[in-house]
Amino acid sequence: MKDATCFVGFLSCCGVNNGNAKSGLPMQREDRSKVAIKKSASDQDRSAEEVDPRPLRAQLSPVFFLTIIFLLNFVSRIILSPLLPTIEKELGVSHSQAGFFFFLSSGGYLVGLLSSGLFTSRSTHRLAIVVSIAGVGVAMLAIAAATNVLLMRCGLIGVGFAAGLYLPSAIATITSLVDRQHWGKAIAVHEVAPNLAFFISPFIAEWFLKWSSWRTALCVLGGLSILASMSFGQFGRGGAFPGESPVSNAFGTLARTPTFWLMVVLFGLGISSTIGVYAMLPLYLVAERHMEPSWANTIVALSRCHGPIIGLLGGWASDKLGAKQTIVVSLGITGLITLLVGLTSDTWLSPVVLLQPLLVVWFFPAAFTVIAMITPPKARNLAVAFSVPFGFLIGGGAIPTFIGAMGDAGSFATGFTITGALIAIGGVLALLLKLPEPVEDAK
Repeated sequence: MKDATCFVGFLSCCGVNNGNAKSGLPMQREDRSKVAIKKSASDQDRSAEEVDPRPLRAQLSPVFFLTIIFLLNFVSRIILSPLLPTIEKELGVSHSQAGFFFFLSSGGYLVGLLSSGLFTSRSTHRLAIVVSIAGVGVAMLAIAAATNVLLMRCGLIGVGFAAGLYLPSAIATITSLVDRQHWGKAIAVHEVAPNLAFFISPFIAEWFLKWSSWRTALCVLGGLSILASMSFGQFGRGGAFPGESPVSNAFGTLARTPTFWLMVVLFGLGISSTIGVYAMLPLYLVAERHMEPSWANTIVALSRCHGPIIGLLGGWASDKLGAKQTIVVSLGITGLITLLVGLTSDTWLSPVVLLQPLLVVWFFPAAFTVIAMITPPKARNLAVAFSVPFGFLIGGGAIPTFIGAMGDAGSFATGFTITGALIAIGGVLALLLKLPEPVEDAK
């Protein structure tokens, strides 16, 4: 868009000086020089409104690097779930206290997301990504070294805070690197990370529990996170531009958008269907349904094995069927299956667990596409920073704590049933979304 403005200005100068070609020549050269300078600047970090002539594969190349970083970010936050039965016994905590670990992590994530706008407005999205994943690594090492529950709780808050700085900058970076008509696909590639994390985390936990300990698992993840931070700082692309501050006019406009607040609620329910359920599912299967811990972790991992593939199809669905329709289908069907996790008998429990996350992975590419559609490019980091954190506080904090409390009361199943009902209601609420009409050939 900036290039187009410069080009129009150049033509205007030519028109004004058309009657005096000799006097106009130096100005034309000067304007051409300014256009060239602005083009070279925009080539480094393009506005989301420009059109990139490169093929989709070339545009997605830097997204894969961010996907690896997001994978480490996400595994570090959810690895606690398959390790929880072992940690419970070692530290001597109750089900509700174990569930409260996720509330602390989500609380830190909330603060990190809310702080991300202030950080990026004074630096760049690129630096935020580097600091985020490095902070996750340091916090994971601190948790691994914790000798009591208090230190572990502080470390979990630190992991959440550091992880929270990442997502707004990642979404802003991705949407600045990829054409608008490919946003759903690009975000779906990025969302392969959490889907893959849900699948591999139980296997990682089982391997370390068999050959070493849960503390070693956290140390390895911490080291890899620090290495990823250094690598992105050296070789990563994109994000070399600041974000909007929460105190800017952009936030006021965002706060007056009803669709934005509806997305806050939907994010809470979407995260409930993934992290909220995932966090307490192994404990539920072991403590109340009396499964062997190794089989419980295996069945939970297998339930996520189709996540990366189905997630990519979710990006296609968001682009082709529409983000609103995709959210309705995802939350509606996932809510009904989550109901069955609490209601079904032991005979059918394993198949239901396998089906529960089948379509939930469609939610996030569509939801981030909606966020991008209702906000201008520079305010997208704010939209993500204020919609996702409250979603994590509800879905990744309050829901696991609630399910754990129901477990202490004698019925994990009731907790999962109520959670499923709430998620299904979210599918109905998504029908109220009002989105702008797509513009042809726009990003």
